[in-house]
Amino acid sequence: MIMIDIDLKGKTILVTGASNGIGKEGAEFLMKMGARVAVHFNTNKKAAETLVSLYPHTGSKTFGADISIEEDIYKLFDDVCHEFGKIDVIILNAAVFLPHSIQKNAKDWFSVWKKTMDVNLNSVGLLTKLGIDHFIKNGEGRFIYIASRAVFRGETEEYLAYAASKGGMVSLARSIARSFGKQNIKSFIIAPGFTRTQMAENFIANHGEQKVLNEIALNELTKPKDLTPLIGLMCSGLMDHATGATIDMNAGSHIR
Repeated sequence: MIMIDIDLKGKTILVTGASNGIGKEGAEFLMKMGARVAVHFNTNKKAAETLVSLYPHTGSKTFGADISIEEDIYKLFDDVCHEFGKIDVIILNAAVFLPHSIQKNAKDWFSVWKKTMDVNLNSVGLLTKLGIDHFIKNGEGRFIYIASRAVFRGETEEYLAYAASKGGMVSLARSIARSFGKQNIKSFIIAPGFTRTQMAENFIANHGEQKVLNEIALNELTKPKDLTPLIGLMCSGLMDHATGATIDMNAGSHIR
C-alpha cells in the first residue's frame, strides 16, 4: 500500500457540508495531512464534532450553518475568519439532491427548484464573493468546487434542478479562474459521477445498486475517499497551473 503524504501544515481550509459524504472524507484527509479545517455542518453536529475530535493537534473546529439562509452564510464566513484569521482554501461541497419529477404540479416543482438553487448555487455564489474579497486582501487563495457529472452528461427528469445548479457552479468556477488569476486566486472543479454517499443512498434503495454499476466502466462504485488525494493536491498548490480545470471522477461512466 502506497502512503500518500501531502504537507498541508499551516493551511486553513473551509469545507462546506463536511459532516458526511465527500465533505467528511475530504476534511478528514486534509486534517491527516496537517491542515486546520473549518468543518461546516447543517444538522449533523455530532458527526462533525466527532470528526474534529480525532485530530485535536490540528486546531480544527466545527461551524454550524444552514446555507440555504443568506444570514447564516455571512455568519459562517465571519465566524471562521474570527476564529482562524486567514482562510487559504474554500471547498464548496455542500449540496442537496432532491427529486422533483415533472409530474408534480408547477408550484411544488418550483419549490424544490428554489430550494436546490439556494443550497447548491446561491450559497456558492455568496461564499465565492466573500472568499474573493478575503483572498484579495490576503494576497492569495484557492477555491475547489465539487460539481457533478450531471453538468456534462445531463440528468434524468427528476433532477433537473440539481443538474442546472451544478452547471451554474462550473461556469462560476471557470470564470473565477480566468478573472482572478493575476490576483493569485486559483479555482478548480471536481466533477464526480455517482458516488456512494448518504445523499445517494435513497437512489440506490429505489433503483438498486446494479443499475448504477451497469452505467460505469469499473467494478465498484466510487467512494468519497477516492476523491480525497485530488482534493489534497489542489489545496497544496501543486496543481496551481491547472486552475480552471475540471477533473472528472466518474468511474468511466462519462468520458469527454
